[in-house]
Amino acid sequence: MLDENHFKRVTKILPFLQTANLQLKRDFKDFAYYAKVPAGRQIFAEGDQVDGIALLMSGTVRVYKLGLTGREITLYRFGEGESCVITANAILNQQGFPAIAAVEEEAEVVMIPAEVFGDWVRRYDPWREFVFNLFAQRLASVMEIVEEVAFQRMDRRVAAFLLERSQIQNPIPITHQEIANEIGSSREVISRLLADFAQQEILSLSRGEIKVLDNEGLTTFLTM
Repeated sequence: MLDENHFKRVTKILPFLQTANLQLKRDFKDFAYYAKVPAGRQIFAEGDQVDGIALLMSGTVRVYKLGLTGREITLYRFGEGESCVITANAILNQQGFPAIAAVEEEAEVVMIPAEVFGDWVRRYDPWREFVFNLFAQRLASVMEIVEEVAFQRMDRRVAAFLLERSQIQNPIPITHQEIANEIGSSREVISRLLADFAQQEILSLSRGEIKVLDNEGLTTFLTM
């Protein structure tokens, strides 16, 4: 059950609750519950049965696949006001979780039990629209990843990744392994490409940190 304070917070984050009918609001208060999940905690492992779905009030969750060789690829992240569409799909299809979900930044979540989630999809139009919108948005981002992995050269993908991250923070606090995990490559391949970029003075490398020196130099790889 949600207390009034948590319900007010989640209502601000989820606009559909602001116009929902009284019954959905009552059900949300009665069946949802609040939890705090520390950074580093794994929410689901591959094959886990899904007993509920999390709506994030704060923090970040990373969803990724782990290959047989131990290599990772990030499928997507979700944050405030969002939820995990793979979790929703697993509930609706009564399947195990097909990936790994782990908390990157300490998360405040509102949990909806699996059986309640499915019941609301059938009964409440605003909830169903919210869920389907999540599916649509996430499908587009996952398709972008498929296109990158299947059709783009690795140097172009690394350049695009560094350009995007450097807009947020430069130097970028990241390791070669973390970049490999993000884009589904090996650390050895990433280290070789970064060394090439560094030799061209496009960036500088230090332990756990990469500084982009030449944005235009990186951008040239996007048009090659």
